[in-house]
Amino acid sequence: MATLKTIRKRIGSVRNTQQITKAMKMVSAAKLRRAQESAVQARPYAEKMTQLLKNVSARVASEAHPLLTSREEKKIHLVLFTSDRGLCGGYNTNLIRSAETFIRQHSGDQEIELTLVGRKGADYYRRRGAKIADRYIDILYQAADELAAQIAQKLISRFTSGETDAVYILYSRFRSALSQLPTLEKLLPVALAETSEADAQQQTEYLYEPGVAQLLASLLPRITDVAVQRALLEATASEHGARMTAMESATGNAAKMIGSLTLQMNRARQASITRELLEIVGTAEALK
Repeated sequence: MATLKTIRKRIGSVRNTQQITKAMKMVSAAKLRRAQESAVQARPYAEKMTQLLKNVSARVASEAHPLLTSREEKKIHLVLFTSDRGLCGGYNTNLIRSAETFIRQHSGDQEIELTLVGRKGADYYRRRGAKIADRYIDILYQAADELAAQIAQKLISRFTSGETDAVYILYSRFRSALSQLPTLEKLLPVALAETSEADAQQQTEYLYEPGVAQLLASLLPRITDVAVQRALLEATASEHGARMTAMESATGNAAKMIGSLTLQMNRARQASITRELLEIVGTAEALK
């Protein structure tokens, strides 16, 4: 059995760790509130932009703009959003597992290139020698709109120049602090709305100023930018939610461990007292 001194040192160590995990939980909870508000507020705007695109794209052909052009997917670009830091449970593991599944499904004649947002994903694929186009780290210290615009601009440039035939984004969609869902979406080419003949006949004709081509030239890059920004906000909220949950669980486990070690310490102390009493009684009997 461990000595009393050893057990007391272990209790002190676990209690210090508990204070750290509790503080990290409180910090993540405060950051989660702001991140969740940003993610939730971005959803209606993104949905409205998507609805606007459907209304416009239902009246145009895929040749109307380069971002609408579908090609055979020989070269695929995957944008993976992970965190810069760990201690957030299975958040990064679930995302990387989903990315690996996607890569295996397209590992035949297709070429996969990666854009990695977050240090964890960048480190994982750098060690495995994957083909990485861009890496973005320290994402929590950068403005979401500026970072999203930078990422979207490079993705659009690669797609329009023919360097890639399709762009997918993989991020964690925030549901709650306890639930984050890895989500895969096709970013480019922008999907046209499918309409039946009956719907097409009922559609209202619009007059476009200055014209459809100019409208799409302004609308489609903006929609791509909004999609990347939304994914970044969802990923940030999911990271804070996962870390808060993980730190809460760690704090509870530390409390259980302290209780177990305290019980063990009390038993050891009782055994020590009993042994000393037996020695005193034995010595007294020997002196009679």
